[in-house]
Amino acid sequence: MPTYQYQGRSLQGDKVGGQVDAPTEELAAEALINKGVIPTSITAGKSSATTNLDLSNLFVPAIPLEVLVIFCRQLYSLTKAGVPLLRAIKGLVQNCSNKQLKHALEEVGHELTNGRSLSGSMQLHPKVFSPLFVSMINVGENTGRLDQALYQLSHYYEQELETRKRIKTAMRYPVFVLSFIAIAMLVLNIKVIPQFASMFSRFGVDLPLPTRILIATSDFFVNYWGWLVGFVIVAAFTIRAWLGTADGREKWDKFRLRLPIVGDIVNRAQLSRFSRTFALMLKSGVPLNQSLALSGEALGNKFLERRILEMKASIEAGSTVSSTAIQSQIFTPLVIQMISVGEETGRIDELLLEVSDFYDREVDYDLKTLTARIEPILLLIVAGMVLLLALGIFLPMWGMLDVVKGG
Repeated sequence: MPTYQYQGRSLQGDKVGGQVDAPTEELAAEALINKGVIPTSITAGKSSATTNLDLSNLFVPAIPLEVLVIFCRQLYSLTKAGVPLLRAIKGLVQNCSNKQLKHALEEVGHELTNGRSLSGSMQLHPKVFSPLFVSMINVGENTGRLDQALYQLSHYYEQELETRKRIKTAMRYPVFVLSFIAIAMLVLNIKVIPQFASMFSRFGVDLPLPTRILIATSDFFVNYWGWLVGFVIVAAFTIRAWLGTADGREKWDKFRLRLPIVGDIVNRAQLSRFSRTFALMLKSGVPLNQSLALSGEALGNKFLERRILEMKASIEAGSTVSSTAIQSQIFTPLVIQMISVGEETGRIDELLLEVSDFYDREVDYDLKTLTARIEPILLLIVAGMVLLLALGIFLPMWGMLDVVKGG
Protein backbone atom coordinates (compact mmCIF):
# COMPACT_ATOMS: atom_id res chain seq x y z
CA MET A 1 0.00 0.00 0.00
CA PRO A 2 1.37 3.50 -0.81
CA THR A 3 2.71 5.73 1.93
CA TYR A 4 1.94 9.48 1.91
CA GLN A 5 3.92 12.25 3.62
CA TYR A 6 1.64 14.83 5.18
CA GLN A 7 1.75 18.20 6.92
CA GLY A 8 -1.21 19.50 8.87
CA ARG A 9 -2.69 20.93 12.03
CA SER A 10 -4.11 19.15 15.05
CA LEU A 11 -7.43 20.08 16.62
CA GLN A 12 -5.48 22.23 19.09
CA GLY A 13 -3.84 24.14 16.22
CA ASP A 14 -0.38 22.57 16.59
CA LYS A 15 1.63 21.83 13.45
CA VAL A 16 2.05 18.09 12.85
CA GLY A 17 3.57 15.91 10.15
CA GLY A 18 4.40 12.33 9.39
CA GLN A 19 3.40 9.39 7.21
CA VAL A 20 0.11 7.62 6.58
CA ASP A 21 -0.62 4.43 4.61
CA ALA A 22 -3.61 4.57 2.27
CA PRO A 23 -4.54 3.31 -1.21
CA THR A 24 -5.28 6.82 -2.55
CA GLU A 25 -4.62 10.43 -1.61
CA GLU A 26 -8.32 10.99 -0.85
CA LEU A 27 -8.39 8.07 1.58
CA ALA A 28 -5.18 9.31 3.17
CA ALA A 29 -6.86 12.68 3.83
CA GLU A 30 -9.92 10.90 5.24
CA ALA A 31 -7.73 8.79 7.54
CA LEU A 32 -5.99 11.91 8.86
CA ILE A 33 -9.30 13.66 9.49
CA ASN A 34 -10.52 10.62 11.44
CA LYS A 35 -7.36 10.90 13.55
CA GLY A 36 -8.09 14.56 14.31
CA VAL A 37 -5.53 16.01 11.88
CA ILE A 38 -6.47 18.66 9.29
CA PRO A 39 -4.04 18.02 6.39
CA THR A 40 -2.53 21.01 4.59
CA SER A 41 -0.36 19.01 2.17
CA ILE A 42 -0.20 15.36 1.17
CA THR A 43 2.53 14.02 -1.12
CA ALA A 44 3.20 10.49 -2.30
CA GLY A 45 6.21 8.79 -0.76
CA LYS A 46 7.72 5.34 -0.97
CA SER A 47 5.51 2.32 -0.49
CA SER A 48 5.31 0.90 2.96
CA ALA A 49 6.68 -2.39 1.65
CA THR A 50 10.04 -0.77 0.94
CA THR A 51 10.27 1.40 4.04
CA ASN A 52 9.30 -1.30 6.52
CA LEU A 53 12.12 -3.79 7.06
CA ASP A 54 10.32 -5.90 9.65
CA LEU A 55 10.87 -9.38 8.26
CA SER A 56 8.27 -10.85 10.60
CA ASN A 57 5.56 -9.33 8.40
CA LEU A 58 6.63 -11.63 5.57
CA PHE A 59 5.57 -14.68 7.56
CA VAL A 60 2.18 -13.36 8.70
CA PRO A 61 -0.56 -15.18 6.75
CA ALA A 62 -3.52 -13.32 5.33
CA ILE A 63 -6.82 -13.47 7.14
CA PRO A 64 -8.89 -16.31 5.59
CA LEU A 65 -12.11 -15.20 3.96
CA GLU A 66 -13.99 -17.78 6.04
CA VAL A 67 -12.93 -15.93 9.19
CA LEU A 68 -14.09 -12.57 7.81
CA VAL A 69 -17.44 -14.04 6.78
CA ILE A 70 -18.05 -15.47 10.25
CA PHE A 71 -16.92 -12.22 11.91
CA CYS A 72 -19.26 -10.10 9.75
CA ARG A 73 -22.16 -12.48 10.39
CA GLN A 74 -21.60 -12.51 14.15
CA LEU A 75 -21.20 -8.74 14.46
CA TYR A 76 -24.26 -8.24 12.22
CA SER A 77 -26.37 -10.43 14.50
CA LEU A 78 -25.14 -8.66 17.63
CA THR A 79 -25.68 -5.13 16.31
CA LYS A 80 -29.11 -6.00 14.90
CA ALA A 81 -30.09 -7.40 18.31
CA GLY A 82 -29.16 -4.06 19.90
CA VAL A 83 -26.06 -5.22 21.77
CA PRO A 84 -23.75 -2.23 22.49
CA LEU A 85 -20.83 -2.13 20.05
CA LEU A 86 -18.05 -2.26 22.67
CA ARG A 87 -19.71 -5.21 24.41
CA ALA A 88 -20.14 -6.98 21.07
CA ILE A 89 -16.46 -6.53 20.18
CA LYS A 90 -15.31 -7.82 23.57
CA GLY A 91 -17.58 -10.83 23.23
CA LEU A 92 -16.17 -11.64 19.79
CA VAL A 93 -12.62 -11.37 21.13
CA GLN A 94 -13.31 -14.14 23.64
CA ASN A 95 -14.63 -16.52 20.98
CA CYS A 96 -12.17 -15.63 18.18
CA SER A 97 -9.81 -18.44 17.16
CA ASN A 98 -7.75 -16.49 14.59
CA LYS A 99 -4.81 -14.81 16.36
CA GLN A 100 -4.50 -11.90 13.93
CA LEU A 101 -8.16 -11.02 14.07
CA LYS A 102 -8.25 -11.48 17.84
CA HIS A 103 -5.32 -9.11 18.34
CA ALA A 104 -6.87 -6.55 15.98
CA LEU A 105 -10.23 -6.74 17.77
CA GLU A 106 -8.54 -6.26 21.13
CA GLU A 107 -6.91 -3.08 19.80
CA VAL A 108 -10.23 -1.98 18.27
CA GLY A 109 -11.87 -2.45 21.68
CA HIS A 110 -9.24 -0.22 23.33
CA GLU A 111 -9.74 2.47 20.69
CA LEU A 112 -13.52 2.33 21.12
CA THR A 113 -13.02 2.82 24.85
CA ASN A 114 -10.92 5.92 24.08
CA GLY A 115 -13.75 7.38 22.00
CA ARG A 116 -12.63 6.54 18.47
CA SER A 117 -15.21 5.36 15.93
CA LEU A 118 -15.36 1.73 14.79
CA SER A 119 -14.18 2.55 11.26
CA GLY A 120 -11.36 4.73 12.58
CA SER A 121 -10.28 1.94 14.93
CA MET A 122 -10.33 -0.67 12.17
CA GLN A 123 -8.38 1.62 9.87
CA LEU A 124 -5.36 1.22 12.17
CA HIS A 125 -5.15 -2.47 11.12
CA PRO A 126 -4.93 -2.47 7.28
CA LYS A 127 -3.62 -6.05 7.17
CA VAL A 128 -6.87 -7.28 8.74
CA PHE A 129 -9.48 -4.77 7.58
CA SER A 130 -9.18 -3.66 3.95
CA PRO A 131 -9.98 -0.08 2.84
CA LEU A 132 -13.21 -1.41 1.31
CA PHE A 133 -14.17 -2.96 4.67
CA VAL A 134 -13.36 0.26 6.55
CA SER A 135 -15.27 2.45 4.10
CA MET A 136 -18.36 0.25 4.33
CA ILE A 137 -18.25 0.39 8.15
CA ASN A 138 -17.75 4.17 8.00
CA VAL A 139 -20.82 4.61 5.80
CA GLY A 140 -22.83 2.28 8.03
CA GLU A 141 -21.89 4.31 11.11
CA ASN A 142 -22.71 7.64 9.49
CA THR A 143 -26.09 6.47 8.16
CA GLY A 144 -27.12 4.50 11.23
CA ARG A 145 -27.23 1.25 9.21
CA LEU A 146 -24.17 -0.51 10.54
CA ASP A 147 -26.00 -3.84 10.65
CA GLN A 148 -26.89 -3.58 6.95
CA ALA A 149 -23.28 -2.71 6.07
CA LEU A 150 -22.06 -5.79 7.93
CA TYR A 151 -24.67 -7.97 6.21
CA GLN A 152 -23.60 -6.69 2.77
CA LEU A 153 -19.94 -7.29 3.63
CA SER A 154 -20.65 -10.86 4.73
CA HIS A 155 -22.53 -11.53 1.49
CA TYR A 156 -19.69 -9.97 -0.53
CA TYR A 157 -17.02 -12.12 1.13
CA GLU A 158 -19.20 -15.23 0.75
CA GLN A 159 -19.33 -14.61 -3.01
CA GLU A 160 -15.57 -14.14 -3.13
CA LEU A 161 -15.07 -17.34 -1.17
CA GLU A 162 -17.27 -19.33 -3.54
CA THR A 163 -15.41 -18.00 -6.58
CA ARG A 164 -12.03 -18.94 -5.09
CA LYS A 165 -13.25 -22.43 -4.23
CA ARG A 166 -14.46 -22.98 -7.79
CA ILE A 167 -11.11 -21.84 -9.20
CA LYS A 168 -9.15 -24.12 -6.85
CA THR A 169 -11.37 -27.08 -7.74
CA ALA A 170 -10.93 -26.48 -11.47
CA MET A 171 -7.13 -26.15 -11.20
CA ARG A 172 -6.64 -29.24 -9.05
CA TYR A 173 -6.46 -31.74 -11.92
CA PRO A 174 -4.03 -29.84 -14.21
CA VAL A 175 -1.77 -28.96 -11.27
CA PHE A 176 -1.68 -32.63 -10.22
CA VAL A 177 -0.80 -33.79 -13.75
CA LEU A 178 1.92 -31.18 -14.23
CA SER A 179 3.39 -31.96 -10.80
CA PHE A 180 3.46 -35.67 -11.62
CA ILE A 181 5.20 -34.96 -14.94
CA ALA A 182 7.83 -32.80 -13.20
CA ILE A 183 8.51 -35.50 -10.57
CA ALA A 184 8.71 -38.21 -13.25
CA MET A 185 11.19 -36.19 -15.32
CA LEU A 186 13.32 -35.55 -12.24
CA VAL A 187 13.46 -39.28 -11.34
CA LEU A 188 14.22 -40.29 -14.93
CA ASN A 189 17.04 -37.77 -15.29
CA ILE A 190 18.66 -38.68 -11.96
CA LYS A 191 18.11 -42.44 -11.67
CA VAL A 192 17.09 -44.05 -14.99
CA ILE A 193 18.87 -42.29 -17.85
CA PRO A 194 22.38 -42.50 -16.25
CA GLN A 195 22.01 -46.31 -16.20
CA PHE A 196 21.23 -46.41 -19.92
CA ALA A 197 24.02 -43.91 -20.65
CA SER A 198 26.64 -46.15 -19.01
CA MET A 199 25.32 -49.16 -20.94
CA PHE A 200 25.45 -47.30 -24.27
CA SER A 201 29.01 -46.10 -23.60
CA ARG A 202 30.24 -49.69 -23.10
CA PHE A 203 29.00 -50.72 -26.53
CA GLY A 204 30.48 -47.67 -28.24
CA VAL A 205 27.61 -47.16 -30.73
CA ASP A 206 26.81 -43.84 -32.38
CA LEU A 207 24.00 -42.28 -30.39
CA PRO A 208 21.06 -40.60 -32.20
CA LEU A 209 20.08 -37.00 -31.47
CA PRO A 210 17.18 -37.80 -29.04
CA THR A 211 19.52 -39.98 -26.96
CA ARG A 212 22.22 -37.31 -26.87
CA ILE A 213 19.63 -34.77 -25.71
CA LEU A 214 18.44 -37.07 -22.92
CA ILE A 215 21.98 -37.85 -21.75
CA ALA A 216 23.03 -34.17 -21.84
CA THR A 217 19.95 -33.19 -19.84
CA SER A 218 20.58 -35.98 -17.33
CA ASP A 219 24.27 -35.01 -16.95
CA PHE A 220 23.26 -31.43 -16.29
CA PHE A 221 20.78 -32.50 -13.58
CA VAL A 222 23.28 -34.86 -11.93
CA ASN A 223 26.45 -32.74 -12.14
CA TYR A 224 25.10 -29.21 -11.94
CA TRP A 225 22.06 -29.57 -9.71
CA GLY A 226 23.55 -27.03 -7.28
CA TRP A 227 23.82 -24.43 -10.03
CA LEU A 228 20.27 -25.25 -11.09
CA VAL A 229 18.91 -24.77 -7.59
CA GLY A 230 20.86 -21.54 -7.23
CA PHE A 231 19.54 -20.27 -10.55
CA VAL A 232 15.95 -21.08 -9.53
CA ILE A 233 16.38 -19.23 -6.21
CA VAL A 234 17.97 -16.18 -7.86
CA ALA A 235 15.31 -16.16 -10.57
CA ALA A 236 12.55 -16.39 -7.96
CA PHE A 237 13.93 -13.44 -5.98
CA THR A 238 14.51 -11.44 -9.17
CA ILE A 239 10.96 -12.02 -10.38
CA ARG A 240 9.58 -11.20 -6.95
CA ALA A 241 11.58 -7.95 -6.85
CA TRP A 242 10.35 -7.08 -10.36
CA LEU A 243 6.76 -7.79 -9.35
CA GLY A 244 7.33 -5.52 -6.35
CA THR A 245 7.76 -2.56 -8.71
CA ALA A 246 4.70 -0.73 -9.99
CA ASP A 247 5.67 -1.18 -13.63
CA GLY A 248 6.51 -4.87 -13.23
CA ARG A 249 3.32 -5.69 -11.38
CA GLU A 250 1.21 -3.85 -13.93
CA LYS A 251 2.85 -5.68 -16.87
CA TRP A 252 2.44 -9.05 -15.14
CA ASP A 253 -1.23 -8.41 -14.36
CA LYS A 254 -1.80 -7.38 -17.97
CA PHE A 255 -0.06 -10.57 -19.14
CA ARG A 256 -2.34 -12.70 -16.95
CA LEU A 257 -5.36 -11.28 -18.73
CA ARG A 258 -3.86 -12.25 -22.12
CA LEU A 259 -3.07 -15.87 -21.28
CA PRO A 260 -4.67 -18.45 -23.59
CA ILE A 261 -7.65 -20.39 -22.20
CA VAL A 262 -7.40 -19.07 -18.62
CA GLY A 263 -6.92 -15.37 -19.44
CA ASP A 264 -10.51 -14.92 -20.55
CA ILE A 265 -11.76 -16.63 -17.38
CA VAL A 266 -9.58 -14.38 -15.21
CA ASN A 267 -10.82 -11.29 -17.05
CA ARG A 268 -14.49 -12.19 -16.55
CA ALA A 269 -13.89 -13.04 -12.90
CA GLN A 270 -12.27 -9.62 -12.45
CA LEU A 271 -15.19 -7.89 -14.17
CA SER A 272 -17.60 -9.75 -11.91
CA ARG A 273 -15.67 -8.68 -8.81
CA PHE A 274 -15.51 -5.06 -9.99
CA SER A 275 -19.24 -4.95 -10.75
CA ARG A 276 -20.15 -6.50 -7.41
CA THR A 277 -17.81 -4.24 -5.41
CA PHE A 278 -18.78 -1.06 -7.27
CA ALA A 279 -22.49 -1.84 -6.85
CA LEU A 280 -22.00 -2.61 -3.16
CA MET A 281 -20.22 0.70 -2.52
CA LEU A 282 -22.78 2.77 -4.45
CA LYS A 283 -25.69 1.02 -2.74
CA SER A 284 -24.16 1.78 0.65
CA GLY A 285 -23.86 5.49 -0.13
CA VAL A 286 -20.10 5.74 -0.74
CA PRO A 287 -19.27 8.66 -3.11
CA LEU A 288 -18.77 7.69 -6.75
CA ASN A 289 -15.09 8.60 -7.01
CA GLN A 290 -14.21 6.82 -3.78
CA SER A 291 -16.27 3.79 -4.87
CA LEU A 292 -14.25 3.57 -8.09
CA ALA A 293 -10.93 3.80 -6.24
CA LEU A 294 -11.88 1.13 -3.71
CA SER A 295 -13.36 -1.14 -6.39
CA GLY A 296 -10.15 -0.88 -8.41
CA GLU A 297 -8.01 -1.77 -5.40
CA ALA A 298 -10.26 -4.72 -4.52
CA LEU A 299 -9.50 -6.30 -7.91
CA GLY A 300 -5.90 -7.10 -6.96
CA ASN A 301 -4.86 -6.33 -10.55
CA LYS A 302 -2.65 -3.27 -10.99
CA PHE A 303 -3.31 -3.01 -14.73
CA LEU A 304 -7.07 -2.79 -14.24
CA GLU A 305 -6.66 -0.62 -11.15
CA ARG A 306 -4.63 1.93 -13.13
CA ARG A 307 -7.31 2.11 -15.82
CA ILE A 308 -10.04 2.52 -13.19
CA LEU A 309 -8.12 5.31 -11.45
CA GLU A 310 -7.87 7.03 -14.84
CA MET A 311 -11.66 6.69 -15.08
CA LYS A 312 -11.96 8.30 -11.65
CA ALA A 313 -9.83 11.27 -12.74
CA SER A 314 -11.91 11.74 -15.90
CA ILE A 315 -15.18 11.61 -13.92
CA GLU A 316 -13.85 14.20 -11.48
CA ALA A 317 -13.06 16.36 -14.53
CA GLY A 318 -16.71 16.20 -15.61
CA SER A 319 -17.05 13.10 -17.83
CA THR A 320 -19.79 10.51 -17.43
CA VAL A 321 -19.16 7.02 -16.11
CA SER A 322 -20.20 5.34 -19.38
CA SER A 323 -17.92 7.51 -21.56
CA THR A 324 -14.91 6.94 -19.31
CA ALA A 325 -15.68 3.20 -19.25
CA ILE A 326 -15.58 3.16 -23.07
CA GLN A 327 -12.28 5.09 -23.14
CA SER A 328 -10.66 2.70 -20.63
CA GLN A 329 -11.05 -0.23 -23.09
CA ILE A 330 -11.15 -2.80 -20.30
CA PHE A 331 -14.90 -3.46 -20.14
CA THR A 332 -17.02 -5.66 -22.36
CA PRO A 333 -19.99 -4.19 -24.25
CA LEU A 334 -22.33 -5.78 -21.69
CA VAL A 335 -20.79 -3.87 -18.78
CA ILE A 336 -20.73 -0.59 -20.74
CA GLN A 337 -24.36 -1.02 -21.78
CA MET A 338 -25.46 -1.74 -18.22
CA ILE A 339 -23.53 1.29 -16.89
CA SER A 340 -25.09 3.52 -19.57
CA VAL A 341 -28.63 2.32 -18.80
CA GLY A 342 -27.95 2.60 -15.07
CA GLU A 343 -26.89 6.23 -15.44
CA GLU A 344 -30.07 7.07 -17.32
CA THR A 345 -32.38 5.28 -14.88
CA GLY A 346 -30.50 5.96 -11.64
CA ARG A 347 -30.26 2.20 -10.96
CA ILE A 348 -26.61 1.64 -11.77
CA ASP A 349 -26.02 -0.41 -8.60
CA GLU A 350 -28.87 -2.84 -9.38
CA LEU A 351 -27.78 -3.33 -12.99
CA LEU A 352 -24.16 -3.89 -11.97
CA LEU A 353 -25.28 -6.61 -9.57
CA GLU A 354 -27.04 -8.28 -12.50
CA VAL A 355 -23.80 -8.01 -14.51
CA SER A 356 -21.92 -9.59 -11.63
CA ASP A 357 -24.38 -12.48 -11.43
CA PHE A 358 -24.16 -13.00 -15.20
CA TYR A 359 -20.36 -13.16 -15.16
CA ASP A 360 -20.40 -15.43 -12.12
CA ARG A 361 -22.49 -17.92 -14.10
CA GLU A 362 -20.15 -17.57 -17.10
CA VAL A 363 -17.06 -18.14 -14.95
CA ASP A 364 -18.72 -21.10 -13.24
CA TYR A 365 -19.45 -22.73 -16.61
CA ASP A 366 -15.94 -22.01 -17.91
CA LEU A 367 -14.37 -23.51 -14.79
CA LYS A 368 -16.49 -26.65 -15.12
CA THR A 369 -15.29 -27.10 -18.74
CA LEU A 370 -11.72 -25.98 -18.06
CA THR A 371 -10.46 -29.52 -17.49
CA ALA A 372 -11.88 -30.66 -20.83
CA ARG A 373 -10.12 -27.79 -22.62
CA ILE A 374 -6.78 -28.28 -20.88
CA GLU A 375 -6.75 -32.08 -21.24
CA PRO A 376 -5.58 -32.08 -24.91
CA ILE A 377 -2.64 -29.85 -24.00
CA LEU A 378 -1.69 -32.11 -21.08
CA LEU A 379 -1.98 -35.17 -23.33
CA LEU A 380 0.33 -33.54 -25.89
CA ILE A 381 2.89 -32.82 -23.16
CA VAL A 382 2.77 -36.39 -21.85
CA ALA A 383 2.88 -37.82 -25.40
CA GLY A 384 5.87 -35.64 -26.29
CA MET A 385 7.72 -36.76 -23.16
CA VAL A 386 6.98 -40.44 -23.83
CA LEU A 387 8.00 -40.11 -27.50
CA LEU A 388 11.30 -38.46 -26.60
CA LEU A 389 12.05 -41.14 -24.01
CA ALA A 390 11.11 -43.94 -26.41
CA LEU A 391 13.24 -42.59 -29.25
CA GLY A 392 16.13 -41.78 -26.93
CA ILE A 393 16.21 -45.27 -25.40
CA PHE A 394 15.05 -47.64 -28.15
CA LEU A 395 16.92 -46.16 -31.13
CA PRO A 396 20.41 -46.84 -29.69
CA MET A 397 19.21 -50.28 -28.49
CA TRP A 398 18.29 -51.15 -32.08
CA GLY A 399 21.72 -49.93 -33.14
CA MET A 400 23.32 -52.15 -30.50
CA LEU A 401 21.28 -55.08 -31.79
CA ASP A 402 22.58 -54.46 -35.32
CA VAL A 403 26.17 -54.39 -33.96
CA VAL A 404 25.63 -57.68 -32.16
CA LYS A 405 24.13 -59.31 -35.31
CA GLY A 406 26.94 -57.99 -37.46
CA GLY A 407 29.51 -59.27 -34.99
